[in-house]
Amino acid sequence: MSYSAEIIRKIKTAAPPQTEFHQAVEEVLDSLGPLLHDIPKYQEFNILERVVEPDRQIMFRVTWVDDEGRVRVNKGYRIEFNATLGPYKGGLRFHPTVSTGTILFLGFEQIFKNALTGLPLGGAKGGSNFDPKGKSDGEIMRFCQAFMTELYRHIGPNTDVPAGDIGVGGREIGYLFGQYKRLTGRHEGVLTGKGISWGGSLVRKEATGYGAVYFAKQMLAERGETLEGKVCTVSGSGNVAIYTTEKLQQLGARVVAASDSRGTLHDPEGIHVELLKRIKEEQHLPLTAYLEERPGARHLPLEDYPAHRHPVWSIPCDAAFPCATQNELNAEDAAELLNNGCRCVCEGANMPSTTKAIHRFQEAHIAFGPAKAANAGGVATSQLEMSQNASMEQWDFDTVDFKLHGIMRQIHETCRETARAYGDVHNLVMGANIAGFRRVADAMLDQGIH
Repeated sequence: MSYSAEIIRKIKTAAPPQTEFHQAVEEVLDSLGPLLHDIPKYQEFNILERVVEPDRQIMFRVTWVDDEGRVRVNKGYRIEFNATLGPYKGGLRFHPTVSTGTILFLGFEQIFKNALTGLPLGGAKGGSNFDPKGKSDGEIMRFCQAFMTELYRHIGPNTDVPAGDIGVGGREIGYLFGQYKRLTGRHEGVLTGKGISWGGSLVRKEATGYGAVYFAKQMLAERGETLEGKVCTVSGSGNVAIYTTEKLQQLGARVVAASDSRGTLHDPEGIHVELLKRIKEEQHLPLTAYLEERPGARHLPLEDYPAHRHPVWSIPCDAAFPCATQNELNAEDAAELLNNGCRCVCEGANMPSTTKAIHRFQEAHIAFGPAKAANAGGVATSQLEMSQNASMEQWDFDTVDFKLHGIMRQIHETCRETARAYGDVHNLVMGANIAGFRRVADAMLDQGIH
């Protein structure tokens, strides 16, 4: 049994239910064979076994009171995975599906995503099984305050800097930050995604979506193509999906689909971004509300499709951007996309494609942008927010966007050149995994055994 296979076996034996974490580890470790052959020191100093084990796992009870005066209890998590390159950095996710396995997989991915940016950031992730949907502002505020009352003792601007993720937007970051200040008496850059008037950065809201589009632009340029005139589908209708759609349309593409937990919105004329923002960001309504103002669009209900399929992948397109959640795009979805002519898939969410789906894309030799590279724009701009906080400055939109574009271009170049060095220039999955792991592993060797 190989070194990598033995590590995977140990993880599965120690934690059988954590399938998403196993998937994330296997995807990285399966790419590392050529690197481990070239650099035996990684095995000699047991880097793999060290990097798959978090520095610490913090789990806590979150007790809060709802609007009816009832005491409610949720689970809270912060898993600090690896701080070799810098302070822990990674988002907080509030969603009923959050579990230890979810946070482990997200934190593990975050190590290498952050490494690919070239910035001094370690990897972490956190969250809760709290569901913000259907909750009043008061309930969300009280939950966030209770969550931060436990979390604050573990974070700091040079220690661990959380951000937002699914279910944690500007409102939640505001409540979390307010409670941190109340508990510590300090106004400092301990969270990113803050409001612009109190330490936030321009472009942070747009960054993950814009970054995914910039990465797709680089992939297509390698093939002599542009996004101009491309028909695109984008899954999701949250922050990442909205700003992926916005940037695609700015670059001349036509986005014809968005989705949510109830189904898919198909607008053949192109998604009206401002209407989508109003429905989702301001009114918090389901996508069906879009049809009231755009009668030419149609809604494809999720219940009309098999349980393991999502209608968003049945719409013909040139390029697809999975921007909703993990494992949302499976092998059958991949086959349908390919049969309908899709020749570019760029991941805006974390691990949105299953392993079998990725294999289908690679076998078809289409442009495929893996999440840990393509969706790194959010964390990259979070670090730019940290830089502005440290220097007591605020940069204008164009300055931050220019820096983001440059970081995404550099990530693509790093992945491409690493893949080329190992014999497969178009295998950006391998390129991203080897490049991210190598930066972390070399730093671990430099810093000794700990």
